[in-house]
Amino acid sequence: MTPHGTPTAERLARAFLSRVLEPGDETTGRWLRRTGAIETAHRLRAGGPAPAGISDRRWAGLGARAARAEPERDLDAADRAGVRFVCPGDTEWPAQLDDLGDTRPLGLWVRGRPGLRIWALRSVALVGARACTEYGAHMAATLAADLAERGWVVVSGGAYGVDGAAHRGALGAGGATAAVLACGVDRPYPRGHTALIERLAEQGLVVAELPPGEHPTPSRFVVRNRVIAALTRGTVVVEAAYRSGSLATARAADRLGRHVMGVPGPATSALSAGVHELLRGGAVLVSDATEVIEQVGDMGDLAPDRHGPVLPRDLLSPDTRHVLDALPARDAATPSDIARDARTTPDDAIARLYELRSLGYAERQGDGWKLTRQATISVRADRNGC
Repeated sequence: MTPHGTPTAERLARAFLSRVLEPGDETTGRWLRRTGAIETAHRLRAGGPAPAGISDRRWAGLGARAARAEPERDLDAADRAGVRFVCPGDTEWPAQLDDLGDTRPLGLWVRGRPGLRIWALRSVALVGARACTEYGAHMAATLAADLAERGWVVVSGGAYGVDGAAHRGALGAGGATAAVLACGVDRPYPRGHTALIERLAEQGLVVAELPPGEHPTPSRFVVRNRVIAALTRGTVVVEAAYRSGSLATARAADRLGRHVMGVPGPATSALSAGVHELLRGGAVLVSDATEVIEQVGDMGDLAPDRHGPVLPRDLLSPDTRHVLDALPARDAATPSDIARDARTTPDDAIARLYELRSLGYAERQGDGWKLTRQATISVRADRNGC
């Protein structure tokens, strides 16, 4: 609908075509680009010979679907249900979807109050296995919540597993999340996520290429993934087996020049094998929201430096650490022997030995020095990297 509620010829044509053409069809997309939506819709209604590149059999199938299409009814019903049809050229249309070229959506049916274009400007896709592990669900929910708290919109597909965990994580943090469905926005799928998708429509966005009433098919899930990839700045795959559909989203993101990231899992987990293959192929390993934002955010949005815990010996000066390293654990050594091993003078060694004694590292036995019992345990653990 236009801002004044009046269907334009272009909008009617695109609503009609969304009922007739399958999403992501490059052949019909090429035809649409050459002739325009209005002329394409006219030719489908009028019949006649099939255009170049479309077989007679397929043309007949499209004609049968065209005969049943009622775009005015679809738009009116959508308006009554609080669904809007966003088309290329509208102020709400996310321009990054144009990167899809001839597979660009005809339009998007949208439920929810927020503006799709504004939300998409700062969004990240979180996708992964439907039959995910507890680890996968935890990582998806945690990443989504942390991204949402930092002002990022979490986009996923509304499915079981990683998708659902990502949506719930963002909602639980009071953040923004959008689901891109492979069916009509009025047909929540899977049925077990009906309450979740209704909540998304109330607090976030539910988006689909297919008009209201359409059901999902296996091929529609695959082509839907390109929209998730194009809509967002980057795609994070949390868990995925070798044949996971979420890898299609990652591949689409890569083709579009978007950031591709993966959350590693156990080397023995089949559900992480696909992610590990992505990482071997050049995807960026991420483990938390700051690392995701470092990829998709603005210049200067850097993840903090990673380092182990600060140990007491880390606070010692380098020369004092050399003396500590020269201290024996069993038999006491003379200051001269310690100085030789620490590559310093006896006087300097003695001064540092008294410093180490005050810190509980060294003890004196007669004319010699050695590590205290507690220091022996600590130094051994430190040397072993524990």
